[in-house]
Amino acid sequence: MLTTRKKQNVIKDTQKHDTDTGSAEVQVGLLSREIEELTSHLKKNPKDNSSRRGLLKMVSKRRKLLDFLARTNEKGYAKLVKKLGLKK
Repeated sequence: MLTTRKKQNVIKDTQKHDTDTGSAEVQVGLLSREIEELTSHLKKNPKDNSSRRGLLKMVSKRRKLLDFLARTNEKGYAKLVKKLGLKK
């Protein structure tokens, strides 16, 4: 779970304009941050299978959003992948 301050920082880093809080880029940024935190949690708690299931759902959702971005906005996709340090 991200704190409000962390969410605001991620939104500021990935938003297109001042009032942008729900674009695909922002959603991917938020999901990436949540995935990072949940991954570190699962390293400490390897038997937490319900969190692992949630992690897999988040990864799937991020992949779908990235595929959408790649189809609709190739430059934005490439910029976002580079900024977040994702593979592909």
